[in-house]
Amino acid sequence: MKFLRPLARGAVVAVAGLAVAYGGGPASAATAGQPTTLSGIVLGVGAKESQRVVSWYSSTGAAQVVQVAPTAKLVHGRFPANARTFPATVAANTVNGGFNAHTTIDGLKQRTGYSYRVGSGGSWSPAYSFKTQDFKGDFDFLFYGDPQIGSSGDVAKDGAGWLDTLNVSLAANPKAELLVSGGDQVESANTETQWDAFLAPDKLRQYPWAATIGNHDVGGKAYEQHFWTPNTDRSAPYYNGSPDTRSGGDYWYLYKDVLFIDLNSNAYAAGSDEAHIGYVTDVVNKQGKKAKYTVLVYHHSIYSPADHANDADNQQRRKDFPTAFSKLGVDLVLQGHDHSYSRSYVIKNGQKANPAEQPGATQVTQGPGGVVYVTANSASGSKYYDLTDPDPSQDYGPDPLNPDNHWANSVENQEHVRSYIKVEVRDDKLSVQNIRSGTCAAPNAAVERGNVSWCGPNSGATQAKPVGSTVDKVVLHPYRGHGDDHGHGPDGPCWIVQPGRNGAGHTVTALS
Repeated sequence: MKFLRPLARGAVVAVAGLAVAYGGGPASAATAGQPTTLSGIVLGVGAKESQRVVSWYSSTGAAQVVQVAPTAKLVHGRFPANARTFPATVAANTVNGGFNAHTTIDGLKQRTGYSYRVGSGGSWSPAYSFKTQDFKGDFDFLFYGDPQIGSSGDVAKDGAGWLDTLNVSLAANPKAELLVSGGDQVESANTETQWDAFLAPDKLRQYPWAATIGNHDVGGKAYEQHFWTPNTDRSAPYYNGSPDTRSGGDYWYLYKDVLFIDLNSNAYAAGSDEAHIGYVTDVVNKQGKKAKYTVLVYHHSIYSPADHANDADNQQRRKDFPTAFSKLGVDLVLQGHDHSYSRSYVIKNGQKANPAEQPGATQVTQGPGGVVYVTANSASGSKYYDLTDPDPSQDYGPDPLNPDNHWANSVENQEHVRSYIKVEVRDDKLSVQNIRSGTCAAPNAAVERGNVSWCGPNSGATQAKPVGSTVDKVVLHPYRGHGDDHGHGPDGPCWIVQPGRNGAGHTVTALS
């Protein structure tokens, strides 16, 4: 999916490349007098392929809209008279004054390039462009772990690494259709200079960002004000505290053959995991028949390979989540939080499904109830956690086939270089690939600032591999049997691939 660059960039542009004061004619014409300041523009994922969400900040609470037209209809940067407008919901910004706005662009057609701008009257942002692809069939999406802008101690360096990863990943994968977040966009929830650096890349206005809330994104409303997400439940069990200070919620969306379910794993207290499981169950029951695959996304990795491996909440979630996810027919779980890379074996009901599955296997058959869990490393280079040794005294001890790894993980990796994850969705398989987006050279803030003492494979003993090289790749062959792939069938793994996947379409009435 090749998105066009912004059509016009005016002479008055705020820090981080965001929009200030654009007139109602050509997208770059500045408005006379005191214009409305528009900033933080970000394109978000919609509830389905024909939707996109746009969110932004504004200095005024006046009525605002998103104006949209096919790019081919613009003449010298001017939107046609019949351009569609979508009214925005505008609310007071509780973080730094001003207002935040969002709206949903609906009715998009497939295989069409669109341009949009936000504002009203005489004050408009620059025009940005995106392109829809086929609304059915194969597609690729990219998953990014913990940019956490500001965590190195240098916002500018963190922002440079984040910008470079987006540019590298999308140059290599121009047809990627979604950018999926692993959480922790910033270090401090209400520090807008960090948000400015995170939102600086124009790619975030050209490709839809599927936001996930991390633990560094809570404690204030900025996350929620920057990202409006579809089908979101902000009830107390999913919201993590007072609505005056917290952001989040659980949400879902359908994209082609995938049902994506995103959880606010910060909402963690007595009964919260049960509530999340109930949410996933309800969504799968109601929406699962429309999809071939179910992908869960949340921040706190339950099979962490590094600093968070034996956190108390992780130990509890390893008891709460895996059996439920197996019974619900989940195929892939994408996580962040631990600033290191791992890919699990096929896990069924909290156990390795096939004891014979080898470390680093490049092809795996999932079997009924088989789930693969992936943890992403840092996409910005702002912070890395070193791998930890498995503790035999804990529930998360060593792998009998590879004692350096934790028992659940087929692959664990830390090189102190930036990376991202590419997921290819095909009719009969999912491909998951961890790809280097940087080397030991700048931009790599944690290395530049000496926050880590080595860089490269094998704890720095081997020279860093080039940008675009693969850390790990696996092809997942999902279960397509006629039996029950939610764990109610015969005990033990079944490794026969048959046609006619029921998958996430099953209705789950009980988790026991």
